[in-house]
Order: sequence, then structure tokens, then C-alpha cells
Amino acid sequence: MSRLPTPTYSHLRRLTDAGGLYEHALGSVPRPEHGYCVNDVARALVVVLREDREDLGDLRAGYLAFVLEAQSPDGRFRNRRSVDRSWTGPATVEDCWGRALCGLGTAVARGDRTQRDAALEAFGRGAAWSSPWSRAMSFAALGAAAVCEVRPDHPAARAVLATAAKSLRRTGRGPLWPWPEARLHYANAAVPDALIAAGTALSDGELVADGLQLLDWLLQVQTRDGHLSLVPVAGWGPGDTGPCFDQQPIEAATLADACARAYAVTGDERWRDGLELCAGWFFGRNDSGVSLYDVDTGGGCDGLEAHGRNANQGAESTLALLSTLQQAQLLGARTARTPW
Repeated sequence: MSRLPTPTYSHLRRLTDAGGLYEHALGSVPRPEHGYCVNDVARALVVVLREDREDLGDLRAGYLAFVLEAQSPDGRFRNRRSVDRSWTGPATVEDCWGRALCGLGTAVARGDRTQRDAALEAFGRGAAWSSPWSRAMSFAALGAAAVCEVRPDHPAARAVLATAAKSLRRTGRGPLWPWPEARLHYANAAVPDALIAAGTALSDGELVADGLQLLDWLLQVQTRDGHLSLVPVAGWGPGDTGPCFDQQPIEAATLADACARAYAVTGDERWRDGLELCAGWFFGRNDSGVSLYDVDTGGGCDGLEAHGRNANQGAESTLALLSTLQQAQLLGARTARTPW
């Protein structure tokens, strides 16, 4: 077994300027014309807050400022910002709301005192809302669970967790398809991750068990011949067979996050094994046998294709790589190949 590389933040810096984090890149070159979005910046905030490094302090401050500026007075969030730094589109409770609460909650748990205070105030305003979309509620619940790590009795955070648990805890279509939706879509493992997080924070063992069971099924249906074979961008439903493409790095990253939480809660080695599958997917243990890691830039490629990879290195894919490497480093996970 060989060690994974240490996360490097050079490409994340390449995508970042005073206005935010550019969403897209052509190869490794940022594409300013596509602007910035809260979905990516909030994800980036979580990633840099996990690192206790002085050289990332400017990124932590800049990403948090972006998320705070995205919030409307009523607590909802606008997602898109143009390169001229003007906000576009309405404030919503779509994914950007959930992602923002996840980032803010992480800042409450891991930021410095000034960051904690600002993040907690903004989290409280945002937590007054809920969302009809399962991924948005999942992301919000992960943020609320982070708040409860340091403020276990915080009423708004506990309310978000209770609402998320109720909305996500739906029965599937039977033992062959226990998933609470008709199809798997994107960032799927955020759902069991949120259930486990909510159950832990609320001391609800049945909720934790539901999340673990769902995560186990999700990992099984996305494992083929000893490696991950992920849900493609078009989704996956009962009766579908793989491998299917294009596969997205966000799927591996959310699985890695959920497996890391499951291991922390249970100590069961199968979740460490699952995390190793997630890390391996980025480095060639996948359906195409291709690494999605650019050793020269430290960036992550945008997707796995049937005969190769999408070589563009946008924010979402680079953050997915960095997040997975962080989780693998935390648990000492290794991968059996070193294609980089």
C-alpha cells in the first residue's frame, strides 16, 4: 500500500482572487467570465477551515466574507456573483442556502473568535428557513451539526437538525431500493451523512442507524470489481447497470465525508475501507483506470469519462479532491496505486 499525496492548495489559490473563487477553469486557467458562486465558496470555506495553517488564513477570511455578503437581510442566500462583484438572481433556499449554512456552521466550530461570532449570527438568520430540496436540507444539517459540536443546545441548529431528519427519513421502495428518492442524483452521500450527523447531535440512535444502513447500501451499489463505479451526472435508478459516465468528483467526496463520519461514530473498519475506495477513485482505481489528480497543479479534473477524463480543473472538482485527501489523511487511509 502506498501513501496518498498531501493536499496542496496552489490550484485553489489560482482560482481565487479578491472577488471570490472562480467556478470554472479551462485546463488549469480560471475562466472569469463565468464568475463565482456560493455553492463553491462555501465548500471551499469548509475545506480551508479544516486546516490549522497560518498560510491559509487569508482564504478563510475571504471565503467567509463572500458567504456573509451573499446573505439577504431575511436570511436566504443569493448564489451567483459576477466578475464585477455584482450579485445576480434572487435569494433562495436552494442548495446555496444549505451550502452556506454548512460553511457558516463549520466557521462556528473551527473559526477564530471574530469569525465564530459573525458566522453564528448569520447562521441563526439562515436557520429560520427550511428547504423542500433534500440536498439543501442535508447540507444545512451538516452545518447545524457543526454548530452543535461547540453549542450543543443551540436552538436554531437543533431545529434545523430535527427538520432535516424528518424530511430525509423517508422509506424507500423496498430492500432492493431503500433510497428515499426514485433515483440517485448528485452528492448522494450527503443524505446519510446528514442523518448520521443529526442522530449524533440529537442523541437519536435510530437515526444514526438509518444513516449507516443507507450509507452501506449506497457504497455497495457504487462498488464494482473492488473499486468505486459512481453514479453518473444523469443519475441512476432501479434496474440501471454500469459502468456509466460521466462520473463526478463530488460523488466520491461526499462518500468520503460520510464514511469518515461513520468511522468516527462507530470505529468500524469497513468505513475506513470505504474511504480508501473514495480516495483511490481519484488516483486511477476507477472504471477508466485514469487519475484525476494533476501533480503539477495540485488540481482535480472535472470528471471521469469512458475513455479518459475531463482535463478542466474547476472549483468543485478541485475541492472534492482536496476534501477527500483531507479525510484520508485524517484516518491514515492509503491507496494501492500511485499513478501520479
